[in-house]
Amino acid sequence: MSFSAGFAHVVALAGGAALVLRRRMQPAPIPAWGEEPTIPEARPQGHIPTLKMPTAIGWSQGQTPAAAAGLKVNAFAMGLDHPRWLQVLPNGDVLVAEATSMDRPPRSLFDYAMLSTMRRAAAMGTSANRITLLRDAEGDGVAELREVFLDNLNQPFGMALLGNTFYVGNTDSLVAFSYTPGETRVAGPGRTLARFKPAGHWTRSLLPSLDGRKLYIGVGSLSNIAEAGMEIEEGRAAIHEFDVATGTVRIFASGLRNPVGMAWEPQTKVLWTVVNERDGLGDETPPDYLTSVRDGGFYGWPYSYWGKTVDERVPQDAAMVSKAITPDYALGGHTASLGLCWLPAGTLPGFPDGMAIGQHGSWNRSKLSGYRFVLVPFLDGRPTGAPMDILTGFLSPDEREAFGRPVGVARGPDGSVLMADDVGNAIWRVTAA
Repeated sequence: MSFSAGFAHVVALAGGAALVLRRRMQPAPIPAWGEEPTIPEARPQGHIPTLKMPTAIGWSQGQTPAAAAGLKVNAFAMGLDHPRWLQVLPNGDVLVAEATSMDRPPRSLFDYAMLSTMRRAAAMGTSANRITLLRDAEGDGVAELREVFLDNLNQPFGMALLGNTFYVGNTDSLVAFSYTPGETRVAGPGRTLARFKPAGHWTRSLLPSLDGRKLYIGVGSLSNIAEAGMEIEEGRAAIHEFDVATGTVRIFASGLRNPVGMAWEPQTKVLWTVVNERDGLGDETPPDYLTSVRDGGFYGWPYSYWGKTVDERVPQDAAMVSKAITPDYALGGHTASLGLCWLPAGTLPGFPDGMAIGQHGSWNRSKLSGYRFVLVPFLDGRPTGAPMDILTGFLSPDEREAFGRPVGVARGPDGSVLMADDVGNAIWRVTAA
C-alpha cells in the first residue's frame, strides 16, 4: 500500500489506541480567520489525511476552564453523559441533549485510524439517547434538580418549543411531543413529522423562525467530499425548512457541508449558521465558517470552498461553482465550530453584540485548533474584527490531553451564558466576575 508523498510516517500514540498520520513539516500556516481570510494553497493529503486528537481525560475535582478577564465560570451541572446541545425553557429549566456518534466496525485502514482516534477522544461510543432537564431551584447558579425529560430517542440533538409542542431533532427524524409548562418529564408518544437520512454527520439542529411558523433544520453530509457520489447525498449538506402548519419540508439552502448551530441576527432578522468544512487539504484549508444564509443559496460543497475555489479532488460541475456564495467570516481550519448563540452587548461585561460560538476542536490537523468558546463581534448586522475568547483552557499545554470540548451554547435564564462540554460531561455557566 502506498501513501502520498505528503506523508512522512505513521506513529502509534500512547497505548496504541490510535494512529497519527503526520505530513512532512511545512511552514506554519497563517490562521484563516475573519472577513477576508488568508487561505493557504490546498495541499491534498491523499487517502489518509492528518489525524491528531488529544486523549479525553475530563476535569479533576475543582478544575474549570479559564474565563476571560472580567468573567467567572462555574459548573452548572456535572456528571452528564456526553452533553451536546442546550435548550432553555420559558420557566428557566435547562434541557440538555445527551448523545454521541455511534461506534461501528471500520471500513478501511484510514477508517480504522479515524475511529480509534475518536474513541480515545471520547467522541464515539454508546449514545445515551436522552434529554435531561436541569433546574436551578435555589437560584445559586447550580442545578439541584435533574430529571430525565425524554428518553429512548435516536441521537437527539436540536430542540425547540413552540406553544405547547416540543420538537426534537433525532438523527433520522423531526419528532413532536405535547408539553405542559413546568413538567419535568414528557409523557405520551411523539409524532414523527419529517424523515432525514441518518449517519454521517448525525446532528440535527433546530431553530424556529422569528414568527414561530417555520423550523429550520441542519442536515450535514454523509461524507467528506461526496466520495460515493451525489445521489446518496441528496437532501444532505443543507438547511431544511419545515412549515409547522402544513408539515411540508423544503431545502432552504444547500452546499453547506455540515451546518450545525443556527441563530438569528436581531437587527437584520437574517439567519446565520456555523459550518464545518472538508478535510484533507491542509491545516488551514479550507476554514470552517460563520455565514448568513440566503433562501435558495448554494455555498459550494462539494465542488468548491470559500466561494468559487475549486476542489480538484471532486468531479466538477461548473454551473454549480458559478453560483457558489462566499461565506461571511472564516473561523479557522478544522475548528469544528458547532454551538451558535446571539449575545446582545453587555450580556457579558466588556463584550459587544455578537455571535457566541462553541469550537469543539480539531482532530485532523498537525497543530490542534479550536477547543475554545469565543464571541465574534457584530456591527450593523455584520461580523467585524477578531474573535474574543470567553473560555479557554480545554487542552493541556502539550496538546496531548483534553479536559473538555465546547459544543452547544445558550443564554441562561438568569442572564448568564451556558456552554455544553461533551468530554468534560459538564454544563459551564459564565457570568461577570
